[in-house]
Parts: sequence; C-alpha cells; structure tokens
Amino acid sequence: MMRRLRAVEWDMRWDLAFEHVGSRRVLMWEYLRRAAVWARVWGAEEVWPFYDVTAYVDPEFELGHEQAEQLEELLRGVPGEELRRTCAGAVRLAELRVREPALVAGLPDLYEPVVLFYERGGSFTRDCSGGFLDLVGALYKPGPLRGFLGSRPVGVLGDDVLDALEAEGRVTYHAPEAGGGPLLRRHGAGVDVLGPGLRWGATDRDPEGGEGLVRIGQLEAARRIGLAVQPGAVVSSS
Repeated sequence: MMRRLRAVEWDMRWDLAFEHVGSRRVLMWEYLRRAAVWARVWGAEEVWPFYDVTAYVDPEFELGHEQAEQLEELLRGVPGEELRRTCAGAVRLAELRVREPALVAGLPDLYEPVVLFYERGGSFTRDCSGGFLDLVGALYKPGPLRGFLGSRPVGVLGDDVLDALEAEGRVTYHAPEAGGGPLLRRHGAGVDVLGPGLRWGATDRDPEGGEGLVRIGQLEAARRIGLAVQPGAVVSSS
C-alpha cells in the first residue's frame, strides 16, 4: 500500500483525471459507501467520510517505528487533510489486517476504491461551499451517511471494468430492466454496445427504440459490467 501511494501523481494530472472521470466518479461513490458501512460498524459516524478507521477498530494499534517514519514522509507530499487521513488509514489498516485479520473479517476492503481513485488521476478538492467534491471533470455531493447504508455495492473494481466506464462527454446507459442482454451507451459520437473483452463497439440500435431497454444509472452500469467479468459477483450490500 505504501508503494502504491508513493507512485500517485499528487500534482494534478488534468489529462489523466479527465480521461478517467467516469471510473473516478464510481470509485468515489463506492468508497463513500464502504466508509459508511465501516463507520456504522465501528462507531465512527462523526468522522465519516474521510477518516482513519484504525483508531476505532483498535485504539492501541501503532505502526512499527520504520513504518511510521515512512508514512510520515509519504504524507508530507499528499495535499489536503482529508486525503492525508485516507492515505494514513489505508497504510495503517493494511498493517492491522496482517496482524489481526479476524478484527476486520467480513467487511469490504475500505480504502481500495479511494486508492484506485488516486491512482487514476490524483487528488480531489472541495468546491467553495465545501458541500461538493470536485473530482476534476465532475462535481459530486456526497449526501448523508445513511443514504449509503444498504446500497448495493459495485462488486468488481478491476482495471478492465473501470476502463469500460470511460467515455468523453455526457453518457447515458441503457439495458434490459431485468438484467442480462445487451448494455448500450449513448454519447456524443453515437451509440455503442458492450461486446466481448469489455470493448465498446458502434451499433445502429436505438436504445430508446422499444427493444425492452430502459435507461440505467452509471452505478448500475458499473455493476452490470462487473457481472460480465465475474457472473454473480454483486450479491450483497456489505
């Protein structure tokens, strides 16, 4: 985890952030959802969403001396207090998981979505009001913690799934309401259908042409793309 965070380009890569705006929006949502689950389990609701959960899981936990020094050095290069808290939490929780795996068994990997978010374009900021997250290319208002509890997860976060979420401009997704069947997306250049290898290919099908397709949100599209990789992967709300 320390190596991954050292490799993040914290000086904003605007080109990379814009290229990955679709996946970064999904990754931020999934992090907020997982952070809500952990906060409820460990009584950390008051510090949600960007926090170091290890102090709640094990108040006596400490990194080894060398690890602590490396983490301190890493955090000096991370912009923003909220980002530093998540980076510290990611490193500390990774070590706690090694030492006491039973303590966190059954919970989703808390920091993986936000670390992937950083790897795919660097940091986020707050807008002037403080109520919106500026993800570079998209503004997102988190909403209350309780709104994330019970939400279905985006179960598969591999590069192939995340790459399939990228597209320039405004995108809408369309699929059979009951699942299965084709996944289509409409964007500035036309309409694509998701094919083998999670590759989008042009199609002349009309997603609103009475073929039993309904418009779905980006999160649901991400879940269905994940199911194409690992059928049955999205099965719970944990």
